[in-house]
Amino acid sequence: MRKTPAAETPDAYLAALDGWRRELVSALRASVLAAGRLEERIKWGHLVYVSNGPVLLIRAEEARVLFGFWRGKRLTGVDPALKPSGKYELATRTFLEGDGVSPELVARLVAEAVALNRDLGDPTDLKR
Repeated sequence: MRKTPAAETPDAYLAALDGWRRELVSALRASVLAAGRLEERIKWGHLVYVSNGPVLLIRAEEARVLFGFWRGKRLTGVDPALKPSGKYELATRTFLEGDGVSPELVARLVAEAVALNRDLGDPTDLKR
């Protein structure tokens, strides 16, 4: 599985993409940034959004785009397409070529995920 080359900035990450992946990541990114006050950065080679710890990620791969939430297992009632996996209660939604983005759903997911970090703290703080 080939991943997108490492980028120095979020804008460079998007610029390195092409075709449907660029369109999809651009739509997700715009919806996330419009939904709340999040710090956007490149971490682990993809887009990561932070508010009191990591909240969500956008990762473009060759045949899919992942949209994941650190506390996503708690968000499956909002979006049943989120599939739990990994640690930190992570759950991801997979987007494929031809899939669309609902800005309203993204806004609701972001608001709930930010609230969880506000109420529960940084999901990567192992001392909790």
